[in-house]
Amino acid sequence: MTGLNDQWSQRDLRVLWHPCTQMKDHEALPMIPIKKGQGVWLEDFEGNRYIDAISSWWVNLFGHCNPHINAALQQQMETLEHVILAGFSHQAAIELAEQLVAITPDGLDRCFYADNGSSAVEVALKMSFHAWRNLGKPEKTRFIALQNSYHGETLGALAVGDVALYKETYAPLLMDVITVPGPDCYNREPGETWAEYSRRRFQHMDETLQKHAHEVSAVIVEPLVQCAGNMRMYDPIYLSMLREACNRYDVHLIADEVAVGFGRTGTLFACEQAHISPDFICLSKGLTGGYLPLSTVLTTSAIYDAFYDRYESLKGFLHSHSYTGNALGCRAALATLEIFSQQAVIENNRKLSECMAEATRHFSDHPNVADVRQTGMILAIEMVKDKHSKEAFPWQERRGLRVYQHALTQGVLLRPLGNVVYFMPPYVINQEQIQKMVDVAWQGIELATA
Repeated sequence: MTGLNDQWSQRDLRVLWHPCTQMKDHEALPMIPIKKGQGVWLEDFEGNRYIDAISSWWVNLFGHCNPHINAALQQQMETLEHVILAGFSHQAAIELAEQLVAITPDGLDRCFYADNGSSAVEVALKMSFHAWRNLGKPEKTRFIALQNSYHGETLGALAVGDVALYKETYAPLLMDVITVPGPDCYNREPGETWAEYSRRRFQHMDETLQKHAHEVSAVIVEPLVQCAGNMRMYDPIYLSMLREACNRYDVHLIADEVAVGFGRTGTLFACEQAHISPDFICLSKGLTGGYLPLSTVLTTSAIYDAFYDRYESLKGFLHSHSYTGNALGCRAALATLEIFSQQAVIENNRKLSECMAEATRHFSDHPNVADVRQTGMILAIEMVKDKHSKEAFPWQERRGLRVYQHALTQGVLLRPLGNVVYFMPPYVINQEQIQKMVDVAWQGIELATA
């Protein structure tokens, strides 16, 4: 007789097609059906529990089934679940926009809702191009993106990304983008600081802007951490220099904080560490605490004013999603922001970050670990074949998958990016759970590199 997990898995595999998954893998790799969640824990149908060390693809901030967010959603469901946001509005959408304008970097005064991170990036790209067109500069049609960047998988977002695994297949469908060598510090020289390397790498961006600014609409970056690009990290000085250069060359700056916003990097928003305000900031994932799909693009009054005209001018931004500003999503986001305002979340995260750093200090001595890097509540460990040359394991060997499989047997959900094992846990994790998460990762790396 098959167990409950097997029964649910078999039902799943008869009807579902999972994201970012080669479904044939599940002929040998068991599916894990989850029955419930509580705090950092996920529990399957047979009572096995797993620490959600990756916040369920980086969305969960304050734990599964958070009572504060649950209560807010229950109240909202009894009042209004959704209403068209064209010609209508509602309390949750208004209050959320007001709060986002208040807490994001100065000058971001207008909030445009979408459904998810990729959609937010699409909005920002279209809005940037369209603003220049409305301002009489229709030649500014191109975008500059960083090497190794990732911004989502809809066609516009995919075009401004640079991770071949996701992009290469669809290249014939994508717009032409200018890709600039990035500032990530993995390949810095011995003794070179993150700041020195990131500053040095900015030369590529400056030269590109000087050459192409007349045709460039915007530069798009993931501030401080290129998450899907193997959790590569860089120094805030790059963002400071980029903001100044975008001003100088009259080009918009889009900050994709979908993954790094809401405390992940040690500040509420990553841009704060560079003391800059972008022209657009894209937010999603943690925006609703991991509860519901919702995203937003915040932009400046100057951008908004470029569209503000009589209908007959055809300058309006006619972009929409059916669930734009969904009341339940907005209410979950408001409850999430209430937790930030009522608790010392950022301060507590700094203590958790220090705990993660201390617990992983010995990883640097592992013969198959080339780099241990951390920005706030994001910590990554890069496995390599050769520590000194940083020669990577062939991707076909799927070393990270071995870490994933071992971790599941020990009650931890890790999902390495290729050969990079990383932690991005919910903020309600404690020191004992961090130690378990780290110990299991060490065991997994030992097995994967043996």
